[in-house]
Amino acid sequence: MDKTFVEKILAKYAGLKEVVPSQIVTVRPDHLLTHDNTAAIIQKITPELDQYGIYSKSLPIIALDHVIPASSEKTATNHKKIREFVNKYKIKNFFDVGVGVCHQLVIEKGLALPGKLILGSDSHTCSYGAIGAFSSGIDRTEAASLLLTGETWLKVPNSIKINLNENLKKGVFAKDVILHIIGDISSSGANYCSVEFHGNISQFSLDDRFTISNMGVEMGAKNAVFFVDDIIKKFLSSIGISENSYSAIYPDDNAYYSKELNYNLSDIVPLVACPHTVDNVKPVTELVDVDIQQYLIGTCTNGRLSDLRIAANILKGRQIKQNVRLLILPASKDILSKALKEGLIETLVNAGAVILPPGCGPCLGAHQGVLAPGEKCLSTANRNFKGRMGCKEAEIYLASPATVAVSSLYGRITDPREV
Repeated sequence: MDKTFVEKILAKYAGLKEVVPSQIVTVRPDHLLTHDNTAAIIQKITPELDQYGIYSKSLPIIALDHVIPASSEKTATNHKKIREFVNKYKIKNFFDVGVGVCHQLVIEKGLALPGKLILGSDSHTCSYGAIGAFSSGIDRTEAASLLLTGETWLKVPNSIKINLNENLKKGVFAKDVILHIIGDISSSGANYCSVEFHGNISQFSLDDRFTISNMGVEMGAKNAVFFVDDIIKKFLSSIGISENSYSAIYPDDNAYYSKELNYNLSDIVPLVACPHTVDNVKPVTELVDVDIQQYLIGTCTNGRLSDLRIAANILKGRQIKQNVRLLILPASKDILSKALKEGLIETLVNAGAVILPPGCGPCLGAHQGVLAPGEKCLSTANRNFKGRMGCKEAEIYLASPATVAVSSLYGRITDPREV
């Protein structure tokens, strides 16, 4: 019987000949991701760690990325304890303050590979589906147990096949594609499902796929995966990973899907997710009178070099609207370095932008760009829940880097096709 991607990979990691949807399986993932906002669970299992140690020093991936640099004594103490844990157990994959957002680093450093299984105590762990891995978020308690035992259980998801047909038009980007899909099927339309992307995929760069997979969880997906092609192979080769270093997994031609959806990319227009849910999606043309006080380009969703290039191309030789703020948040130090060499940072700063250190920044609402009551932010991030950026009386709108950059010139939501 033909199988989907998730049925194949979970059977492989469970050591079974085959699995079926809703079956409970025990798996041993290649890596467990955690960060400064979730690694505090380590302190609660100190007695067990002292007695048994960790399963493997190569299992964890730990990044300090959420509240960096430390914004308070409490945060600094948390960072210190994580560093002590890393040193005590000789953790191999640790990324300190300023290296970047965990999700960017996992792909950038070659820790996520096609056909691998990665779990993380962060809901956007699903990002690594962009490179053909099975990756998904788990809660902190599961992560703590996994750290000690090296294994956990998963329920085999149903699979949804999404066909992306035709080509995107000018001014429309991967962010618009995923917003369109979420707006269509709702924030719960893919609950606990494995989402596969098929069709005219070659037009999407790895950065594009990262954006789409990253937001898979915003429609409820357990994972959201693209399949290995020349684009992925070229990227992996560029970071020194040859094809014999991984085993890509593809679904069978006649696999069964609980749902199959078709989208004509040429029909998609620039979109905005309006407060206070990601599936409250409207065409940008319906929102052109909405004044915005703060603009954010970056985060794990759209903080890559290609995103900064888009913004810099739009803002070159221009100035953002007076009395608004434009925050730029590169997803990693490597991206920031390349953007500096290309002159992108100079262009953005000259336009009036503020450059933040590589990390999560304002996205989680703990520091660096918290909103005031009554303010609105247009952001390239992945969530716009009430209070997400630190204030329940503020509003967050989500859009592509192009829409955010263009809008910052006018102080209101603006169609990127107009510039």
